[in-house]
Order: sequence, then structure tokens, then C-alpha cells
Amino acid sequence: MTNAPPAPTDLLGRTVGPYDLDRLLGQGGFAWVFAGRELDGTAVAVKVLMPRYAGDAQFESRFRNEAETAAKLQHPNIIRIRFVARSGNYVYFGMDLCADSLAARLEREGPLPEADIVRIAGDVALALQFAHEQGVIHRDLKPDNILLHQDGRAVLSDFGIARAVSGYVASTGVNMTIGTPQYLSPEQAQGRPLDQRVDFYALGITLFKAATGEVPFASTDWFALARMHVEAAPPSLRKRRPELSRRFERVVMKCLAKHPDDRYRNGTELLGDLAKVDGKPATGLLARWREWWSG
Repeated sequence: MTNAPPAPTDLLGRTVGPYDLDRLLGQGGFAWVFAGRELDGTAVAVKVLMPRYAGDAQFESRFRNEAETAAKLQHPNIIRIRFVARSGNYVYFGMDLCADSLAARLEREGPLPEADIVRIAGDVALALQFAHEQGVIHRDLKPDNILLHQDGRAVLSDFGIARAVSGYVASTGVNMTIGTPQYLSPEQAQGRPLDQRVDFYALGITLFKAATGEVPFASTDWFALARMHVEAAPPSLRKRRPELSRRFERVVMKCLAKHPDDRYRNGTELLGDLAKVDGKPATGLLARWREWWSG
């Protein structure tokens, strides 16, 4: 008789490092995420590496290195990582708790108003501009990784995790999923070299999903889906939602360009176009960007 593998419920009500774990928020391919509390009662989110990966020294090393790199990204639109460590058999990091995410909001509400999408896209552009300036590419941008702060900010999480996984796979040959197939750029699908423009493609998929409730390319077959990313033209946004503006559609389609040279080069360029969507610069995106960089 074999023992059952550890489950996330095993950790509920327990303390890992300086955090008491209260409830499970979600889980991915290699980590669990809990809502917890610091000793003083401050609410936090705690990402805990699943034991089978925490027991792999190489995976643990890559995971911790990327988490520590992400912790250095101090920006209002990037999740703040408080602590990266091991406690007993568990490798974890603590971060600010955001009660909502873009994925959860889309699940509840369906397609969002254009103004809301533009505001979220602007916050993500601010985050990407800063991270890319530091030489950090996200590589797995999607609605699940766009968290919504109680003050209204969109906050980008999970920087570098896809890089940790890809590096581990490349060095060990272990079969693990890298990235999310519906959000993979053409160059990721083809195994070509990546730069920061991969994040703008994933953002384009995310904006399409936020505007229509669906991703532009879908298939149950990974190879068919990869081929769509490389070859198929994305559907028209305005055919699905005629009330969307032409300027907004152009922003999304530029993000979704097949060749990186035809996408946005940086967050600043994207912010400029977002601020002009529907001729409403009152979104304040450029003003906020200037305030951040001047401060």
C-alpha cells in the first residue's frame, strides 16, 4: 500500500515560515497558492512549491532564483513579493494579497466594457515597461496572472516562473508544460529566440479575451493550436462586438501581429495608443506613466 501524495488541504491551518495558511486560492502545474496571514495579522498570498518539485534541487534553485529576481521588481503594477525561502519540506514565497483577478472577473461578468479593458491594459503596459527595462520578460502573461487590487489597480504577477520551468526542461529533458498554449506567441510555438515582444502578443490574446469572452485561437490539439498562432489571422473584434472602437481594435491587432517587428516595441509605445483610444486621453495613462518615472 502506498501513501497518498501530499495535498494542498494538508497545509490548511498550518504555518509555513512566517505565514499562517487559511484557505486555498488556486493551484497550477507546480505550485499551490494560499490566502494567509503574517504574525501581525496582515493578509498575504503564499505560493508553495508542490513537494515533488521542492524535492528536486535543480527545480527548487531555478524557482527560487526567478522568485528572487521578481522580488526586485518594485513597481505599483507588479505584485510585491515579500519573502522567498524554504521551511521544512516546503519552498514558498509570500506576496501581497489581491482579492480578485482578471480571469475571475471575466468568469463572473463575461466581456468587459472597453474603458475597463483599456484601464487594465494601461496598468499592464506600465508593469511591462518597467520589467523590460530591468531585462525581465514575463513569458506567461494571461488573465490569471493579472490581479486586481482593491484600490482598482491591475497588478501583474508570476514574473519569471515560465523561465524557471523552461530552463529546467532544457537542462533535464523532463516533460513539463511551459507557458499556456492559448497565449503562446508564434515564436514560442516555433521554439525561436524570445525577447520582450512576446509579452505584447500574450497581452493581445488577453485583451481579445477580455473584450469577447473568448481567445482568438482555440483547439484541443496542441500542434493545431500552435499552427494557428503561427499562420491564422485573428478574427475581427468588431464583428463580434460592433460597439468596440476601431482604435481599440487596432491596438489589439498590433499586439497580435505574427512577426515581433510588427508589434509594440515597449510599454511606452502601447500606452501612447491606449491613451488615444476613442479620443479619450482622460484615461490618464500617460500622466500616470510620467508621474511614476519622474518620481
